[in-house]
Amino acid sequence: MIGVPAVGMKIMVATQPVDFRRGMNGLVALVASALAADPYCGDVFVFRAKRLDRLRYVYWDGSGMILATKWLEAGKFVWPPITNGAMTMSAEQFALLIGGLDWTRIGSQQVKRPTKAA
Repeated sequence: MIGVPAVGMKIMVATQPVDFRRGMNGLVALVASALAADPYCGDVFVFRAKRLDRLRYVYWDGSGMILATKWLEAGKFVWPPITNGAMTMSAEQFALLIGGLDWTRIGSQQVKRPTKAA
């Protein structure tokens, strides 16, 4: 499906609400200035509105910049606390966020990498 980030992509969430009147160029500029990141690196950058029922994300897919917007008809998204900067989340957490579910209820397990047998 076009516009859905693949598993393994780095996903950064801007924790400060942004003005949703900003278009793609404004959000790309925010990635570069406020988040100090390269908007063309292939990472996903998620933005929240002041209203808790709206989100936008941008990412470079290799041939162009994609801007996706979602708002919930009922309920609100679960957002991290408002702080300066950004936080990262896993693809699974992002899928739950997009689905309007509470992504904070899942944790990521660190799996020990196997070693070579002697």
